[in-house]
Amino acid sequence: MKKEKHTLHQYGINVIGNSLKNHWSYQIKYLVVGILFGIVFVKSEVISWFRIQEMFRLQSFHMYGIIGSAIVTGMISIWVIKKFNIKTLDGEPISIAPKKFNKGQIYGGLIFGFGWAITGACPGPLFAQIGTGSLVVIVTLLSAILGTWVYGYYREKLPH
Repeated sequence: MKKEKHTLHQYGINVIGNSLKNHWSYQIKYLVVGILFGIVFVKSEVISWFRIQEMFRLQSFHMYGIIGSAIVTGMISIWVIKKFNIKTLDGEPISIAPKKFNKGQIYGGLIFGFGWAITGACPGPLFAQIGTGSLVVIVTLLSAILGTWVYGYYREKLPH
């Protein structure tokens, strides 16, 4: 089997040429992981509007504990990847580019936080919330898509 040509998109996305990897049956593993991740979100009450409101009102440690454990898990995972030179399932090296801080991240974080507090949802659990029957969250999903489009449209004019 011939090796696919990989190219790096201008935003750092690895694009694979025409191959079996673009076939739906190869992608099914991502659907399964997404479903399992959604179940974890539901069972841990991460998608609960009430839990999110408790967090923003500083009434409960529940969400801070989950977010904190995710940060620690991410830090350990990055350390292990760098320390042992872990490769992808396809055998390719994993490279993590250094990130520069800029003031746009402060503005973006504030907008994200306000949206999270107002709607009771961040992008991760949106689909799990919809899956549990909270159909009003579709408005939040459409707003997130619109916000992403607006950002893409004005990206060059924003402070980066």
